[in-house]
Amino acid sequence: MVAPAPTSESVSGPSIETLETILDVTYTWGYQDSRAKLRELYDKATRAQWQSDVVLPWHLQPDLEQPMGPEELMPLYGSDIWRRLTEREKTALNVETSSWTLSQFLHGEQGALLAAAQLVDSVHDLDSKLYGATQVVDEARHVDVYNRYLHEKVGFAYPINPHLKTLLDMILKDSRWDMKFLGMQIMVEGLALAAFGMIRMNTPDPLLRELTAYVMGDEARHVAYGVLSLRDYYRDQPEAMRREREDFVYEAARLMRDRFLFQEVWEKVGLPVQQCMDIALHNQGQVMFRQLLFAKIVPAIKKMDLLSDRQRVRFAELGILQFESAPDPFAELEREEAAAARRASA
Repeated sequence: MVAPAPTSESVSGPSIETLETILDVTYTWGYQDSRAKLRELYDKATRAQWQSDVVLPWHLQPDLEQPMGPEELMPLYGSDIWRRLTEREKTALNVETSSWTLSQFLHGEQGALLAAAQLVDSVHDLDSKLYGATQVVDEARHVDVYNRYLHEKVGFAYPINPHLKTLLDMILKDSRWDMKFLGMQIMVEGLALAAFGMIRMNTPDPLLRELTAYVMGDEARHVAYGVLSLRDYYRDQPEAMRREREDFVYEAARLMRDRFLFQEVWEKVGLPVQQCMDIALHNQGQVMFRQLLFAKIVPAIKKMDLLSDRQRVRFAELGILQFESAPDPFAELEREEAAAARRASA
């Protein structure tokens, strides 16, 4: 039996956690130095700021019984456990998995907020600092809108998934500026951009669809920021350093794949946890979903010369190598800018 969805807030875990980190803080006194592409991205970001109370239809109440996507994407779809559930139990489970998914977005956005603030401290050139400051504002807004949606519209949230927490801690504790770019701007933001695209395409909720569209416009710039900052950096670095970055990318990819097994949902509703995780891992709809999440990441990694033959073998094992020829990350930015222009003129 699946327990009914709660109707009030229920976020478990500590409300405050402090990490000890080592971070260089860099002044930049060369105010006349300029990186044209980053300056252009900064100008775009300042013009694209949005206020959620102005642009989003918060007066709408979503129908929580409507799934965020097709039934085939439900993690237990097609299994014996799924077939034994009543329609009421399936609906309750859908509410739980939707809340879990949006909760992980919320936690990921907070991690991005903290990492973006660290980048403002540590990057060496003024245009990078200026753009990084716009991302801090973006991420604060994302935390706000996901928190509001979860607690005003859904009514409850989940704690952070341990795989996501491990990855965020790795990024925030690392003292090297390029590892923060690689972990947050490329891996976490790239995955989020793909996931948001799937939600925007499938959700029947107009509020969530609009919220996601606005967040995606910001995220496309964030990924572009990472690519602009790193695409030439690794080319002249020692082989040992490049291999270390490739190892980090692979470990981050594995953690992000494993975070989408919904462990906390199965624990909460009283279903057999390991069995349900195994079903979710091999469910064809979920396999396709997890693979598509890397459609933005793999071409970005290739653009930064971190897709060696050794990495190709590992990406093939993860089932994501086919995305190495996917559209350039800057094409995504251009699409989101065009979509934003259409929204503004509507």
